[in-house]
Amino acid sequence: MVQRFDVGPRLSEMAIHNGTVYLAGQIPEDASQDMHGQTRQVLACIDALLERAGTDKSKLLMVQIFLRDITDITAMNEVWDAWIPANHTPPRATVQALLANPAWRIEVVATAAL
Repeated sequence: MVQRFDVGPRLSEMAIHNGTVYLAGQIPEDASQDMHGQTRQVLACIDALLERAGTDKSKLLMVQIFLRDITDITAMNEVWDAWIPANHTPPRATVQALLANPAWRIEVVATAAL
């Protein structure tokens, strides 16, 4: 069985199947903030969705991070390092990408276990 959450005409925010939680790309709500602020917002969205699913960031299986400008990686990593639990760092990819909204500095896709 597949459970979908916040289903829209184009995408669902989250789907759960066979004990795995798949999140849509999470973006900042307030794009006027700097990289630190946008990263905090995105990670808070991930926390909230994982909580709704009944899991948490210690069970992340894979994370894909898309940055508008790869030179923002240091600022992003400062927030990431404070957020991710020690000894629970997931496999991760970080790439520079042209994001759908030019004001967004970051978008994050995550997959977690229940």
